[in-house]
Amino acid sequence: MAATTHTVTNQAPPLVGYDVYTSDRALTEAVERHVAPELIEEAREELRELGRTAGSSQAQEWGVQANENPPKLRTHDRYGNRIDEVEFHPAWHRLLGHAVSAGLTNAWGRPAGHVRRAAGFLVWTQAEAGNGCPLSMTHASVPALRTDPALAAEWEPRLTSQMYEEGLRPASLKAGALFGMGMTEKQGGSDVRANTTRAEPIAGDGEYLLTGHKWFCSAPMSDGFLVLGQAAGGLTCFLVPRVLQDGTRNVFRIQRLKDKLGNRSNASSEVEFDGTWARRVGDEGRGVRTIIEMVAATRLDCVLGSAALMRQSVAQAIHHSAYRSAFGGLLIDKPLMRNVLADLALESEAATALALRLAAAYDADTEEERAFLRLAVPAAKYWVTKRCTPTVAEALECLGGNGYVEESGMPRLLRESPLNSIWEGSGNVQALDVLRALQREPQALNAFLQEVGKARGADHRLDGAIKDLLTELADLNGIEARARRLVERMALVLQGSLLVRWAPPEVADAFCASRLGGDWGAAFGTLPHTLDLASIVDRARAVV
Repeated sequence: MAATTHTVTNQAPPLVGYDVYTSDRALTEAVERHVAPELIEEAREELRELGRTAGSSQAQEWGVQANENPPKLRTHDRYGNRIDEVEFHPAWHRLLGHAVSAGLTNAWGRPAGHVRRAAGFLVWTQAEAGNGCPLSMTHASVPALRTDPALAAEWEPRLTSQMYEEGLRPASLKAGALFGMGMTEKQGGSDVRANTTRAEPIAGDGEYLLTGHKWFCSAPMSDGFLVLGQAAGGLTCFLVPRVLQDGTRNVFRIQRLKDKLGNRSNASSEVEFDGTWARRVGDEGRGVRTIIEMVAATRLDCVLGSAALMRQSVAQAIHHSAYRSAFGGLLIDKPLMRNVLADLALESEAATALALRLAAAYDADTEEERAFLRLAVPAAKYWVTKRCTPTVAEALECLGGNGYVEESGMPRLLRESPLNSIWEGSGNVQALDVLRALQREPQALNAFLQEVGKARGADHRLDGAIKDLLTELADLNGIEARARRLVERMALVLQGSLLVRWAPPEVADAFCASRLGGDWGAAFGTLPHTLDLASIVDRARAVV
């Protein structure tokens, strides 16, 4: 018998069955901007395919399943043998396998590889962010390995392969491999020079045995890891394979998996080394210098990951508001809600524009662009990842009580949102890194100022912000205590310059008025009411 007291009305349909890539105008325009004309059609097609899959009901279900069935640690087999394996739900392998096959670990060796990969990473991690960690570390390991041509020749083809093979076997027997890393320890955290893991050389050239621990080792199911240890010559980078060439398992004792706030589908672990075989990467005592490009690449992925979370949360908020009626009309047409949605859309588009600009600098690979990245990457990592949590939280509120319920998917986005600000160096680490670059590399500041200067004269609020920034940069008094404020202004000026050059006038106008001109409150939804807010919201809407 049909229920006569419970007719469901005025509920937004799920945002599913759409192309995550083509529905994101800020992203598609960035790809068109930064990819050469002769490559653009190929890039469009691969990103459309990935976008359709990311927006499908199947991929969304994979994300739910991977989070509802988090990885499990199996330290021993049934006979009591130590195996140290991590068991994942099949949905995790499907997500990771599709990402690898889409080239999300392959940027370094193909034309416009970084922009194409960055766009794909931003698209795919909207389906589920947890698989972003092994994708990021595998991709970022390549420049570190290139400090040793023999290691690069052996491992790079596996790491950039578009074949995914799960399971622990000698890497030489696999069509593709994944990398993780273990840098931090209990007593040091981000201060990796406080590491106590010992590295003792053995007979083979460049071979060592490691003894120590790592407090955070992500993706412990990977085929190899880059780790830091103290050799006779100082802190050194090492490659630790999970399985040795003869098929025996390396000593890699997983003590436990972290019980994290979010990122539940991904395994993060504590590991112990006890006579663990390792191969030196780079010279002794040059560990930080060896991994510095790897760190920069993973920091860019933190920016991309936050941009993805912001984009998905804003898309969900606008989609809900386009279908939900309240107080006599659709939410999206209500002036106050429109202000909130437009403000959120500005934050998302500014993050996307900045992230893709950084990826394009990697592709250009000129001396000037490398200098630009030295300042722009930590500044972007600081600011974009900091803006992620308030953006996602406000977007969740747009759905009201529905957004607070797990089935909406918004709580999963919110739990994930602080992560990228913490991983690869939290806010203070990024701010101090910017100060070091300013003090030691004057060419980095020149490149940064040349970049923002390309938009000078186009908006008086941007011009004023650039002038104020130069004043701050000239004042060294209390510079460390002011570092966060300084880096925030640098990031905002850079975002403003990019939007003034490339975004529609209504987007650039609203960003400069609020973020640079001071016509903004302390919460989202406080943009000047005279702006063209409807056009900003319409531009950010994901059309099914």
